[in-house]
Amino acid sequence: MTDDFIPQKARASAWFRALRDEITAAFEALEDSHDTGPLAGAAPARFDVSETRRTSDDGTEAGGGLMSVMRGGRVFEKVGVNVSEVYGHLGAAAQKAMAARGVPGMADDPRFWASGISLVAHMQNPHCPAVHMNTRMFWTPHAWWFGGGSDLNPCIEYAEDTGHFHATQKAHLDPHGADLYPKLKAWADEYFYIPHRGRARGVGGIFMDDRNTGDWEADFALTQDIGRAFLPAYLPLIERRRVQDFTEADRDTQLVHRGLYAEYNLVYDRGTKFGLATGHDANAVLMSLPPLAKWV
Repeated sequence: MTDDFIPQKARASAWFRALRDEITAAFEALEDSHDTGPLAGAAPARFDVSETRRTSDDGTEAGGGLMSVMRGGRVFEKVGVNVSEVYGHLGAAAQKAMAARGVPGMADDPRFWASGISLVAHMQNPHCPAVHMNTRMFWTPHAWWFGGGSDLNPCIEYAEDTGHFHATQKAHLDPHGADLYPKLKAWADEYFYIPHRGRARGVGGIFMDDRNTGDWEADFALTQDIGRAFLPAYLPLIERRRVQDFTEADRDTQLVHRGLYAEYNLVYDRGTKFGLATGHDANAVLMSLPPLAKWV
């Protein structure tokens, strides 16, 4: 493959940025509208936005992004919505990892480009589920693919919330093929499993990686619909649960559950490993970690 995919890269990175703008606006609106229930008397929070920069080993520009983090809100305890567009040359370890995934020619031409959006929300109210979402595009001179998904991480599970989250994702995926949602749901169940704990970190969702059917437009359309599914899948759950009273025992349950999330992201998450290995801003890469957690 010799096509540099310049128009496709531009469209993908612009889409991730537009989705970021939509989500941050929706989350700040939740802060503004929370006038009943726990912490309703507190001031609504706002995102703190900063640019991230990445340089290659030789000091040349290698991309960056926007890190948007909101802390100490009346609905969100900590939420990050990051977008990035990075490029350069993969190091030896990353080349080896790509080759192991079946990407040809990395030793001869180790250039890469990647862009995406990554979101993790940790909530004030333990009845409100934490959530993760990311979508991304990756390119090398020899291959391209999309990946990502979203998954729900309640510490106190409500069957109706889980059902709504999954049903909304299914509705957005079904136009791309009736077999796709079951496949991506099963993939999420496998990917977001914590082997050393013998359990899932949440109630699942959808996940895909290395998505390249040979039809870039179709795969990009699917990736967009994964992103479009997020807000209608998640916002109704927060609107429903943020008004519920909670106890110290509920808060303790939340902090212990967050420990699972931290363990998974530090030990297993592919995006965390890639971001740190390629020299991206460590604060942006580790944005997903909860503000407080507990181990017992």
